[in-house]
Amino acid sequence: MSGVLSENAGRVQGNSEQQYWYIEHTIRRIKTLSRSGIDANTYLYGVIGDPVSHSLSPVMHNAAFDKIGYNGAYLAFNVKDINGAVAGIRALGIRGASVTIPHKVSVMACLDEIEEKAKHIGAVNTIVNKDGHLYGYNSDCSGAMRALLEKTDIKGKEVLLLGAGGAARAIGFGIREEGGNLTILNIIKEEGETLARDLGVNYYPLEEYRRFDSQILINATPLGMTPKTEAMPVPADFLKEDMVVMDIVYNPLKTRLLEEAQKTGCKTVDGVSMFVYQAVSQFESWTGEKAPVDLMKAVVLKALSK
Repeated sequence: MSGVLSENAGRVQGNSEQQYWYIEHTIRRIKTLSRSGIDANTYLYGVIGDPVSHSLSPVMHNAAFDKIGYNGAYLAFNVKDINGAVAGIRALGIRGASVTIPHKVSVMACLDEIEEKAKHIGAVNTIVNKDGHLYGYNSDCSGAMRALLEKTDIKGKEVLLLGAGGAARAIGFGIREEGGNLTILNIIKEEGETLARDLGVNYYPLEEYRRFDSQILINATPLGMTPKTEAMPVPADFLKEDMVVMDIVYNPLKTRLLEEAQKTGCKTVDGVSMFVYQAVSQFESWTGEKAPVDLMKAVVLKALSK
């Protein structure tokens, strides 16, 4: 997508009239500035969050649409007002959306129907628009577990989860489903206690990390994300050779936490794996077609290498 598209799509905030204008304006621009093949029958999708300027979802999903010959286009919308954004999805017939920080929990009240797993998790990251009826799903959980299970078993393992936001909720739910012994650490006490209570596990302040002898460490906070790439949720001397360390941050591809973990000899799981696998579920929910997984991962890795 062009810089002009990113600029216009990134302005979706403020009152509903402004949001509708920017979305309509963006649709007009993509018909003239985007890749060939866009026409009056093109289905529109997007990611809604704040911020989204770093998102690789557009380049990944658009490449996947092209690969299977699907008449769709995917944009990034910087959204502060989630109620107005969802109203825009209804009004303009946008076929689906990815939901990211900070709207994964608040968006639930705006939807018509939510799958049982997403209800239990308490967060939605996928919207599917079926004839004006908006359904909410959570693909973060399955995406994270698929990525983690490629490197380690979870059942019976001591798992330390850092963070208590929407992604942490999904991961925590998945860890419990897989039989892991989970502990939540978070900076904000209220959020950490709420998540721990919902999952039936214990919460501790993040600064108490040294109390725990974990086998799996998962960073579900934004610490280490571009542009603050030097940040780490725990210091390097906490890491041990027999640990599996997962970081859901995917930009940069190798966060400082993962760099230090590899130096220590830990098995590592980068954020790209979870990001791609959760997107695969979204893509298949929207299109009804099998996602080109290898292509999606290759596109993301190429974008991150620039």
